Amino acid sequence: MQNYFLEGEYIHLIQLLKVLNWVQTGGHAQIVVMEGLVKYNGQVDFRKRLKVKKGDIIEFGDNKVKII
Repeated sequence: MQNYFLEGEYIHLIQLLKVLNWVQTGGHAQIVVMEGLVKYNGQVDFRKRLKVKKGDIIEFGDNKVKII
């Protein structure tokens, strides 16, 4: 599992996927979220504008990140 150091209060899920280079574009990020391929704290979440905060864990495929 990797760590992501959050600088503000939150980051939107689709932005996080791009920042981590797990997807190439924002459009691709939206598609993988809408298809249920991303887990938020162990649950599939379909919200593209989800606010990811410190302590959250995001999973996509073999990738997993903890927000710190």
